[in-house]
Amino acid sequence: MMKSAPLISFVILALMGLMLDQFLNPYLQRTMALVLVNIILAMSLNLVNGYTGQFSLGHAGFMAIGAYTSAYLSTHWVAPAAIVPHLLFFIFYSLVSGCFAAIAGWLVGQPSLRLKGDYLAIVTLGFGEIIRVIILNSSALGGARGYFGIPGPSPISFGGLALNAFYSFYLVAILWVLTCFFVIYRTISSTHGRAFMSIREDEIAADSLGIHTTRVKVKSFVLSSFFAGVAGSLFSHCMNFIAPSTFSMLMSINVVIMVVLGGMGSMTGPILAAVIISVLPEALRPLQELTGQDYRMVIYSLILIVLMLVRPQGLLGHKEIWNFWRKTRVE
Repeated sequence: MMKSAPLISFVILALMGLMLDQFLNPYLQRTMALVLVNIILAMSLNLVNGYTGQFSLGHAGFMAIGAYTSAYLSTHWVAPAAIVPHLLFFIFYSLVSGCFAAIAGWLVGQPSLRLKGDYLAIVTLGFGEIIRVIILNSSALGGARGYFGIPGPSPISFGGLALNAFYSFYLVAILWVLTCFFVIYRTISSTHGRAFMSIREDEIAADSLGIHTTRVKVKSFVLSSFFAGVAGSLFSHCMNFIAPSTFSMLMSINVVIMVVLGGMGSMTGPILAAVIISVLPEALRPLQELTGQDYRMVIYSLILIVLMLVRPQGLLGHKEIWNFWRKTRVE
C-alpha cells in the first residue's frame, strides 16, 4: 500500500485540480499556485532547520537561482510544440533549476556548514544577499527592471474538455509537492535521516560515534537547495515576472516562519503552516476594503505572536497530522 501511495495521492489531487480549474476564479487560482510553491519551500527548509538542526537564512538565494535559471531557459530555449509538449519542458526546466540550486548549495555548504548557530545563519544570509546583488547588476537577467515575459504552461485539452493553463501548472506543482514530500519522508526514515537527527540532538555525540557531521550536513543542505530551486522555477512560471527584490531577506524569513510555526520536528506541520501563512493575508484583504486602512500585516503579526505564545513548539510539534486520526486503544 505504501508503495502505491504516491500514485494514489497524485490521482486524487489531480481530480481535485479539475474541480479547482472549473470553479475557482483566476485570483484564487493564483493564490492556490502560491500555496503549492510555499509548501515546497517549507518542506525543503524543514529538512535543514528542523531535522538537521541547522539555522539557514539563505533559502531565498537558492529559490532565486532556480527562478532565474528556469526563466532564462524558457525564454531562450523554447521547444517546438509539435515535437515536445510544452508541459514536459516545464517539468524539465524545474528539474534543471533544482540541479543548479543544488550545486550552489554544495558550494556554499562545504565551507559554511563547519559553522554552527548564529554564525551559520549569518553566512547563509550573506549568500542570499550576494545572489540578489549579482542578479540586480546583471543586464542579461533584467537587472533591477526584473525579468519579463516568462511563459507559463500551455492549456490542456482532453477530447472536448478544455483545461486552462492553471491546470497544467497545478499538475506539475502537485507532482513536485508529492516528490518533495516522499523524498524527504523516505530520507528521514533512512539511515541518512537518523544521521541528520543525531546531529540535531547532539552534534558532538554524533561525531564521537563516527558520523562525518560536516558531510551529512552538506547532504541535507544540497537536498534542501534542490527543492528550493524547484520552488523558484514554479514561482517564476506562475508569476510570469520576477525581480531581485522578490528574493530578499524577508522571503527567507517568511519560509523560516512557516517551519517554526508548523513544528520543526514534523513533516506535515510546515505544510499546514505554509497554507495558513499563504492564505491568511489574502483572507484579511476584505478588512482593508471595510476600514480603508491596511491592517492585514498587523493582525497577521499578532496571530503569529499568539500562536508562538500558546504553542511554542509549533502547531504540530513533533507529531504528524495522521497521528490525530488514529484511535487510541482502550485497555
